[in-house]
Amino acid sequence: MEHIIPMWMLIPFVVQLLCIAVLPLTKAGEWWEHNSHKLLVSLLLGVPVATWLISEGMGHDIEHQMVYDYIPFILLLMALFVTTGGICIKGDLKATPLTNTTILGIGYLLASFMGTTGAAMLLIRLLIQTNSQRKHKTHTILYFIAAVANCGGILTPLGDPPLFLLFQKGVPFEWFFSMLPQWAMVGVLLLGTYYVVDTFKYKKESKEDLESDSSEQVKMTATGLINIFWLLCVIAATMFVNKTYIPAMGEHDAPFYVKLLREWIFLFIIIMSMITTKRSVRVDNDFSWTPILEVACVFCGIFATMTPALMFLQQNPLPVSEPWQFVYCTGSLSAFLDNAPTAMVFHATATTLVDPATPGLVAGISETLLRAIAMGAVFFGALTYIGNGPNFMVKSIAEQSGVKMPSFFGYMFKFSLIVCLPIYIIVQLIFC
Repeated sequence: MEHIIPMWMLIPFVVQLLCIAVLPLTKAGEWWEHNSHKLLVSLLLGVPVATWLISEGMGHDIEHQMVYDYIPFILLLMALFVTTGGICIKGDLKATPLTNTTILGIGYLLASFMGTTGAAMLLIRLLIQTNSQRKHKTHTILYFIAAVANCGGILTPLGDPPLFLLFQKGVPFEWFFSMLPQWAMVGVLLLGTYYVVDTFKYKKESKEDLESDSSEQVKMTATGLINIFWLLCVIAATMFVNKTYIPAMGEHDAPFYVKLLREWIFLFIIIMSMITTKRSVRVDNDFSWTPILEVACVFCGIFATMTPALMFLQQNPLPVSEPWQFVYCTGSLSAFLDNAPTAMVFHATATTLVDPATPGLVAGISETLLRAIAMGAVFFGALTYIGNGPNFMVKSIAEQSGVKMPSFFGYMFKFSLIVCLPIYIIVQLIFC
């Protein structure tokens, strides 16, 4: 029997989002900076939601969300965070627009093959160090979030969690390469726009700062390369340790330690990465657990409180049928919900629009709608700090390094809505 979710059960989720968006702007901002306080808010909102779901006979739903969605989500991010955080790429390059655009371009390419989290964590510190002498550098971090931590990851299931879930639903691994035109166009527009903006900002730098940037260059070096092996292990585990290759993991009555076999491997990789990496490498890399703990605390509340929100959407599907509607609806919710379960909701919606016997379907839906869902889930994750896990990490690392980052709404109104959204509209008009 299906349980009806009342609309008032969406209130905790809305409050959770408002806390993330508003508290940093108020006098409570200093209080909110502590991860323990973020966790406290997540528990105060999430525990009542979980209690209500259990009392109404929906304990399985919150269990699945927290054990089989949240834990894998956090452990994958943590494995990528720890392994890439153990690779120290040091150097202080001359921070010209061409240099910065090249770093963003490399990250954009790597994001599809080592995940947006892996690519972001690998290059963010090099980018920050390279621009350390420049005063105008916040825009560089914002474009980095959009390009490397989000849009670059659309070419493979490894790039972003929603794509991996679509892969699990039956989308062939190689199908995602059909998104190459969209990937290329977004990349060209983002990086091209960035180059123009950074050229303008570069001309506004003082002569003294530019001389310091030129004279204080440090040759690029890389240490902790053992973590390339551990990173490859993370990628291999993500690809092959799943119910497709190990059917026992997908059995309904399988014990949790079998269903979470991949996550146990992630834990092993995290431990081995810490053991096999010299402490001096992580010290030189300014490695800190703070960014990943911030993501863990914030998303704990998001995953718990959004459980009834997602169930409500499944019971009250949005009236969408056209590809462009799937782009914007999937994208809008992905910007504020976690993009992985949002992609699943719209995949389920798309399956109701076709006859399962229709030839040419991919994972039960048309390729056109599948592309629209992938575009919305991956690209629109850059519209807010909570749209994708790496966004918060990059913001936290940048702030720890002294870069002044805009607030939740400041990020949207000063960057994502005026830079990213027009690019997405152009791509949607061409391809959907």
